[in-house]
Amino acid sequence: MCRLLNIMRFTSQPTNEHKDVPLADEGRLENILKLFNHKDNSVESEIETSEQGNRSYVVSLSKKGGKENKQAKLTEILGLVEAQGHQTVGYEVLSYGEITPKTFIGSGTLLDIAKNAREMNANLLVFDVQLSPSQMRNIEHTTGFSIGDRESVILDIFVRHANSRKAQVQVELAQLKYLKPRIRGIGLNMDQQAGGIMGSRGAGETASELLARQLDKRLTQLQKLSTKLSNISINQRKQRSRCKRIALIGYTNAGKTSLMNQLVGAELSVKDQVFETLDSTTRRMSRTTYGDVLLSDTVGFIRELPKHLLDSFESTLAEITETDLLVIVLDASHPEIEMQLQTTLDVLEKLGAEDIPRLIVFNKLDLLDYEPGEISFENLAGQHEYVAMSSQDNEAVIKLKQVLLDRVSDHIATWTLYFPYTSQKAIRKAYSSCEVLGNASDATGVALTLRGPKYVLRELMVEAEEVQL
Repeated sequence: MCRLLNIMRFTSQPTNEHKDVPLADEGRLENILKLFNHKDNSVESEIETSEQGNRSYVVSLSKKGGKENKQAKLTEILGLVEAQGHQTVGYEVLSYGEITPKTFIGSGTLLDIAKNAREMNANLLVFDVQLSPSQMRNIEHTTGFSIGDRESVILDIFVRHANSRKAQVQVELAQLKYLKPRIRGIGLNMDQQAGGIMGSRGAGETASELLARQLDKRLTQLQKLSTKLSNISINQRKQRSRCKRIALIGYTNAGKTSLMNQLVGAELSVKDQVFETLDSTTRRMSRTTYGDVLLSDTVGFIRELPKHLLDSFESTLAEITETDLLVIVLDASHPEIEMQLQTTLDVLEKLGAEDIPRLIVFNKLDLLDYEPGEISFENLAGQHEYVAMSSQDNEAVIKLKQVLLDRVSDHIATWTLYFPYTSQKAIRKAYSSCEVLGNASDATGVALTLRGPKYVLRELMVEAEEVQL
């Protein structure tokens, strides 16, 4: 079996629920994948995969002298492997100094890891780092095991949680970009010539060359479809341009979706696992006579988020850059809360959204086994306003909702405009688009005291004869 493809459960299945998503290569890529999925030259081939997926032996690596919380880092990668659908049969925590270019860590250490993994009856080694294609091949050759790295695990989780057509296209794009430089050597027979098989062109073309060509075709087709879907999203966001928009962002599993449900009365799927949400979901949080306030739940971040995923989800994350207020949700009970905040800030900088107004929400206070200090929250929030709460506390949710509405209401103003009776269209718009706080009429017109969006008031001012700000 092709080891890399088996690790990632990569099938490059097209999103076939819509006529706009045809098979770009008439199914030839699927045939190639099936061909290699029937081969397995691994020394572990006699160990069958359990019903719970691969039996993974996890290696958590931290740099010597680093500030990372080793236990929290281990817990995170174990949670990722579980979310991937695999069984963890063993693990170890190691520190490394200088990176060995060929194998990341020394060959002696790798042989010790392989020995421990065989004793645990594992069939897959998972390293909690991002490995280069050559490093993965060299480690596989040294240990005799199939190899998974942090990026392949995260990609596999995204595959499992991609439900919408847009998310499926974005994830497959990321998968193909990850797989392309790893084609060479993913099977012992990859360099055998495949002249003429499965409709390939060019006698003497090797299997790796054929697969690379098929991947290029699929990438081109998916990129075109992704552009089309992105344009649809842009048009949808334009329709909301006159609404005030708030986005919930933060580290994966920080409780954003739970908070979203409480704030808008929705019933979005909530599970205690990473990357449960891949699609941005927008709901109306408040409707007033002068405009709607929309709240969006977004895909969670994680340390060392694969660049392929960040690039592929660019159109989804674009919603963050167009919002009026960013609400950074943090798990107050997490031992690496500072790292999670910094990870979020780093992503915002990459997106060019670092200057958007923000509010920090320290969530999950109910999970703390000690009384948090205000000073620690103030230090984390810096100059930004913050709220410490639990999404399970209804009273706290109501207070947060009011804080959010107050924060986005700075575009609201109260003006008194005098309209002549001949401006009936403007008067009707004033009543339909603003809150009328008072009115006073005379023989020639009516003075209306209006509270509403400034852009609406400016439009009405064109028809007014007198203005009092």
